[in-house]
Amino acid sequence: MKAKAVDFNPAQTLILVFISLIALGTILLMLPISTTESITFLDALFTATSAMTVTGLIVVDTGTAFTMFGEIIIMALIQLGGLGIMTFAVLIFIILGKKIGIKERLLVRQALNQTSLGGIIRLVRKLFIFSITMEAIAVVLLSLRWVPEMGWSDGIYASIFHSISAFNNAGFSIWSDSLSGYVTDPVINIVITFLFIIGGVGFTVVFDVWKSKEFRHLALHTKVMLIGTIVVNVFSIFMIFVLEFNNSNTIGDFSTSGKWIASYFQAVTPRTAGFNTIDIGQMEESSLFYILLLMFVGGGSGSTAGGIKLSTALIIILAAIAFFREKEHPNLYRRSLSNHLILRALALTVGSVMVVFVSSFILNMSEDAPFLVILFETISAFGTVGLSMGLTGSLTTIGKVMIIVTMLVGKLGPLTFAFAFATQKPDPIKYPSEDVLTG
Repeated sequence: MKAKAVDFNPAQTLILVFISLIALGTILLMLPISTTESITFLDALFTATSAMTVTGLIVVDTGTAFTMFGEIIIMALIQLGGLGIMTFAVLIFIILGKKIGIKERLLVRQALNQTSLGGIIRLVRKLFIFSITMEAIAVVLLSLRWVPEMGWSDGIYASIFHSISAFNNAGFSIWSDSLSGYVTDPVINIVITFLFIIGGVGFTVVFDVWKSKEFRHLALHTKVMLIGTIVVNVFSIFMIFVLEFNNSNTIGDFSTSGKWIASYFQAVTPRTAGFNTIDIGQMEESSLFYILLLMFVGGGSGSTAGGIKLSTALIIILAAIAFFREKEHPNLYRRSLSNHLILRALALTVGSVMVVFVSSFILNMSEDAPFLVILFETISAFGTVGLSMGLTGSLTTIGKVMIIVTMLVGKLGPLTFAFAFATQKPDPIKYPSEDVLTG
């Protein structure tokens, strides 16, 4: 009797493929050729998960614990995780000349967080070409800065590694202090931030801007992301500048221009980039609290960024304002937002809060650290940011496992896990409605 094949839905398939590649990455990172000294299975698993989820949190120093082969494995995992596993799978299908069926298209839609199947394969082609082009241009620009300083081989290698890490919002660096050595360097600051901002707004936004040219012709999502990103980034730069102005442990001793450069970098990096040019642990508590909010919100849907996404946060805020003003639907740019969209945003936000709460609660029991440090590390892991106040390197076994799970859920999204394990059958019965007291 022939065994019945297991039929996984797109969410389940995506999770299985992700976990399988993390497992493969873990095995490769444990090989003697990958490390300068032996590392534990858990540390290899943590590193592979952090790379695959493009987070950037580390329990062992990337530049000293891994050989060039190990760092190349990390780069490969970052590229796979950032651009999407199914993106590469579709490209292989195209190269081999194989037909891409409806199941593969559904998987790509799930992986890229798209709303329809139309133009999915065309989007994948554009996504790959655009990503490689951006990374290549960044390598050239960074090489102009680092080759004279480090020599040809080291300079080009550092440029390649940081270009891939920055564009995919990973935050991995081959230096122990991340980019702190270049805190006021305009070239490094501009190139690296340009990469992770472009990667973080979402590929659909970039392509829409390229195609439409005029703002009024842009899709609603594109308008939201462009205006939202500019407003949040400008406000954040001002906030970090003001809050850290007199802090001698961060930007206090810099010139005015140096303070602005450092504030700019540290204001835009919490949107899931993970690089830092100043010591995060030495920042003012008010700055850290503000960064927590930025990390939780994250970047754009369909991007390499994590978090609940800027558009999700805006939908929740607009829905609340509409309720206060007794409007039936929130409106934005002469468009009404549907109840389904609002419920999805609410479900994603509530699910995200629950993940952060559970993870923080467990870490608070397992780790000997202040609550702010624990909360910071948790939200950094969930938002796939990679910024750390120093806790990650001293995590207990339970702490490492918890952060691994949090990074995975944060990358794939709480809704992906909900859809993977929930029974999605339409309810044929409609019950009479009744009010429940709230507030």
